[in-house]
Amino acid sequence: MWNEFKQFAMKGNVIDLAVGVVIGAAFGKIVTSLVEDLIMPLVGLLIGGLDFTEFAVTIGKAEVKYGLFIQNIVNFLIIAFSIFLVIRVINRLKRKEEIKEEVPKVDTKEELLKEIRDLLKEK
Repeated sequence: MWNEFKQFAMKGNVIDLAVGVVIGAAFGKIVTSLVEDLIMPLVGLLIGGLDFTEFAVTIGKAEVKYGLFIQNIVNFLIIAFSIFLVIRVINRLKRKEEIKEEVPKVDTKEELLKEIRDLLKEK
């Protein structure tokens, strides 16, 4: 059983997944900082300094913080849009590379042979 687990854990897919998770966590911190430290203060200025996190209603002894929920939705939308923009740029760069690779390079010998063939067809 131990050997099977070792084989499973050392497969390329598992290691790639682990690397993806670690990089994703680090990227998540960058995006969270972007949203909380840069974008949300600007959004707050645009909407007149309104802070959603302070909105709450008390029902009996329970405090329902619906403003925090609204804030998290706004954060999610901004993060999703930011990731969309990054992925869009990456996809455009990949497409440009694919287009460059698709252009076949014509060998001069082949071109010369095609010209000879065409001349022979004319005669």
